[in-house]
Amino acid sequence: MENNPQILYSWRAPLRPYKKRSLLVIRFYLAITFLISAIVFFFGDKVLLIPIWAVLFMFYALTITPPPDIENKITLFGIGSGDISVRWESLSFFYFKKRFGFYVLTIVGQPPYYFHLCLVVPNEKIKTKLTEILSQYLMYQDNPHKTFVDRLTDFFSSLIPDEEEEETQVVLKKLRKASL
Repeated sequence: MENNPQILYSWRAPLRPYKKRSLLVIRFYLAITFLISAIVFFFGDKVLLIPIWAVLFMFYALTITPPPDIENKITLFGIGSGDISVRWESLSFFYFKKRFGFYVLTIVGQPPYYFHLCLVVPNEKIKTKLTEILSQYLMYQDNPHKTFVDRLTDFFSSLIPDEEEEETQVVLKKLRKASL
């Protein structure tokens, strides 16, 4: 940490939660894209194929590309993440959620914009320290209200298949039980 007296706490973390995915997930994206493309093609709206395939490319790129590590800072004046700084006056509350084995600190802005600043927290120790510091400036919510977009994101996240390793672990457990 720098010798800047205005920095209360800083940590390095990935830009976004990331978990290396297998080819099973990429095949799932491809199958869904082909299905939607076929439906759109047969209904005659061929111009919609371009954004559908563009979204597939975006999912593919985000799936195979690990994010860079960035420096996150809590200062006397607000929060900084990478090149972005947000003052305490424009922030409302914060909460944590778990994604891909990381805690994600979500800080919500004041109305009418309600922007979300999402910062990856790599471990429990940093999460505890962040809760302690941020509680002095912002309200902590244990169970935040989920918007329509949050519920939609959770639904689509639940559709993505788990890793092949987890499936093989289940098969191995079943084989062990059968052999006893």
